[in-house]
Amino acid sequence: MTASAEYSPGPERPAGWLSAEQISTARSQLPILYVDAVPVRVDESGDVVSVGLLLRATREGVMSRALVSGRVMYHERVRDALLRHIEKDLGPVALPQVPASPQPFTVAEYFPTPGVTPYHDPRQHAVSLAYVVPVSGDCRPQQDALDLAWLTPEEACAEAVQVEMNGGQGLLLRQAMAWAGRLP
Repeated sequence: MTASAEYSPGPERPAGWLSAEQISTARSQLPILYVDAVPVRVDESGDVVSVGLLLRATREGVMSRALVSGRVMYHERVRDALLRHIEKDLGPVALPQVPASPQPFTVAEYFPTPGVTPYHDPRQHAVSLAYVVPVSGDCRPQQDALDLAWLTPEEACAEAVQVEMNGGQGLLLRQAMAWAGRLP
């Protein structure tokens, strides 16, 4: 999972955000709801022609490819969380096409213990609703994303790219492309 921004305690913290201590405590005691978004470009008939993958540095300093991902805040609609995280990672003019009532292509359950599911997040037990989201605007890496690469679905699902993805996000990407009809 991609780490979400942590805000310092105080009145400047947006409503619904927990302090670093509070989120750490919550992560150790209950599952946290996330959204994962696979940004795609589509042609005039709606077929996926490219997939946007972020380049990030892990806490250990290792470069990895990642999907748009983040927590759903208290009292936030899932659709709003998707839009917020897409803007946070791809910029304010990414122009995501999220329907009024989005439906995930899968639910990924990340465990702190490796091997329970194909998804792993050492910090927490997280349940993530995963979406394929067409974007039509100018996308530029933001926040802690170092780069954004647009790859064909076949390139994105190739072994060379899959090994650059952590925590099971490579599998999630392959599931997204199969759901979109781009993989058998």
